[in-house]
Amino acid sequence: EISGDKVFSAAYAHELPAFGIKHGLTNWSAAYATGLLLARRTLSKLGLDKEFTGVEEADGEFTLTEAAETDDGERRPFKAFLDVGLARTSTGARVFGAMKGASDGGILIPHNEKRFPGYDMESKELDAETLKRYIFGGHVAEYMETLADDDEERYKSQFQQYVDDDVEADGVEDMYTEAHAAIREDPWKKVEGSKKTKEEWKAESLKYKTARLTKEEK
Repeated sequence: EISGDKVFSAAYAHELPAFGIKHGLTNWSAAYATGLLLARRTLSKLGLDKEFTGVEEADGEFTLTEAAETDDGERRPFKAFLDVGLARTSTGARVFGAMKGASDGGILIPHNEKRFPGYDMESKELDAETLKRYIFGGHVAEYMETLADDDEERYKSQFQQYVDDDVEADGVEDMYTEAHAAIREDPWKKVEGSKKTKEEWKAESLKYKTARLTKEEK
């Protein structure tokens, strides 16, 4: 049936705090984690999460999900195609981080390595260590260390939330490692917290309500 777009499964970066990623929700590493979350949810929904585990320990290597051997014979993986829409598609763009996460999560997404961080256009080779560093927030940790040494005040200002939660540069990789494991354990996990009352939701919505113009203002 073709009658317009239908959403089969979705995942959003703002859901990542449920898995331990509370800061930097717009960086490359968060995009990867969101893609991983989407893949594990999708395969769980299809009952394919046990047969197709993907790359359980991300290593930055280029891989494509292959068919799996089951008791009933060979089973083909769930296949999806990347539609970038109007997103930026230069090397290192976050859309490819989400794609890599979904691919490592066990979904077959036809692609190559040319737009990943670490790909060298001259040698036409992918430096897996560089890509792995991006997956686990190594580039963020490196910047944190540099900024902390060069400008402590700016560091405290830019990474205030990290500082408040005692997340230091040397703990960033562990944060993402634990988050990936948590996503694989339960991709449907929700952020724990008290539910808002009707009055609280009403007050929240009023923040974004545009005031009507008076006749004079019009």
